[in-house]
Amino acid sequence: MCTILLVKSSPRGSASYSNQVAERVVSDLRKNSADAKLIVRDLAQAPLPHIDDDFVAATRSPAGPQSEKQRAILATSDALVDEVLGADIVIIAAPMINFSVSSTLKSWFDYIARAGRTFRYSEARPQGLVTGKRVIIVSASGGIYSGQNAAFDFQVPWLRGMLGFLGMTDVEVIRVEGTALAPQVAEQALARAAAQARDVVGALAPAA
Repeated sequence: MCTILLVKSSPRGSASYSNQVAERVVSDLRKNSADAKLIVRDLAQAPLPHIDDDFVAATRSPAGPQSEKQRAILATSDALVDEVLGADIVIIAAPMINFSVSSTLKSWFDYIARAGRTFRYSEARPQGLVTGKRVIIVSASGGIYSGQNAAFDFQVPWLRGMLGFLGMTDVEVIRVEGTALAPQVAEQALARAAAQARDVVGALAPAA
């Protein structure tokens, strides 16, 4: 049975372009694999606290968590890591916020980037431990950043970098671009993204 992890991070809910396309991807995947298990982590509806000294103590201190708050933090981090490790396909719905990812999505990566669980240190360089996953990023942006404005795209390169650091290198990117330019541009962007999503799902179908 295939397990799909959908990570949403837009505060716009059902109006979000990244959410709409990501949910389309999930729907198409489940048509090909009716028994697929879906786990949804909505970071906008249930945002993770930004990391602080209690987080560091809970996840990095040799003594381990020392308070109820720290134990709760570690339990949350462990649950998020388990979701990623247990997934076959990870779908990340990512709106571009000020040229990068939302703070909620950044916090999610902070919680899952755990030495000894999702990566490990070696003499040469850190090694990602989250392998064998297929990742689909749905990037939605008000402007167009895949062409001459690529220098301002700190979102997709950062996501690829973090995913690769953790061992996830099989990554597809579906872009929904120019949604703030005009209503018809947004409609065309959605149509192109939907077509790309079908192609991506078609390529994944044999493995799913």
